[in-house]
Amino acid sequence: MTERFGTRQGSGRYPAASAEPYPREDVRERESTNGRSSARGLEELAVAQDEAAWRSRTRVVLTPLSAPSIMGLFGFMGATLMVGAWQAGWYGGTTTPLILFPFAMVFGGLAQLVAAFYSFRARDGVGVAAHSTWGSFWIGWGILQLLIATHVLPAITLGSTNTSFAFWFVSLGAITISAALAATGRNMAIALVLWTLAAGASLTAVGFFTGSLTIDRIGGWLFVISAGLAWYTATAMTMSASTGRTILPLGDYNAESNIPGRRPAEPLEYEPGMPGVRVGQ
Repeated sequence: MTERFGTRQGSGRYPAASAEPYPREDVRERESTNGRSSARGLEELAVAQDEAAWRSRTRVVLTPLSAPSIMGLFGFMGATLMVGAWQAGWYGGTTTPLILFPFAMVFGGLAQLVAAFYSFRARDGVGVAAHSTWGSFWIGWGILQLLIATHVLPAITLGSTNTSFAFWFVSLGAITISAALAATGRNMAIALVLWTLAAGASLTAVGFFTGSLTIDRIGGWLFVISAGLAWYTATAMTMSASTGRTILPLGDYNAESNIPGRRPAEPLEYEPGMPGVRVGQ
């Protein structure tokens, strides 16, 4: 028996089909049945259930697509680094968020939401979960700071008890933990970004529940660490996309793909020029 279209003739799963599965303009497919040739037109192929018929009416529309997480991770890094460093007490004062929020809202919020939408196209569930969640947070955080600037709401100070604001970070932490668990099966770089981010969100929630400035500060440190890891990961993905080789390893579980100069185990596109087919980034 010979293999055809991934199945064996005579297996009973599909009728035997030996012709080219994609009919050309003459809309004819030739198959051999007991030494006789028969012609199949489009009408028959449109309703038949064998594999050759299914292949003949299957069309894949390809769209060139870079890794959406390059945009999402850089956007996340920019916003989280600035606000995390302020939360850690490295600079600024009570009015600092009013200066930071326009950039954080656009780069951290809008850029990540765009990345989340394109992660759907890349069929990347981790990217969809992480970028949509944190993109929404940064837009929401920007709107909050705008309401504070216009004196609609009072300022939320670090070290104060604010249960309502703490629940923002409860939701963020829970969703980020889910994304981190899923990312752990992909590579260590993305997983570390999300695990440190989840820890930072969780500690920030505890800080606002208890009114502890120290815990808020530690949460800020973890945000900065997560931003640094995001910068490294996005840079590695950018270099891999531009060179087609591993320059900075991402901690893939295939050891060879972490060797600088080697091709990634799962390139962003197929060599024949068919981008957008592979699942994920």
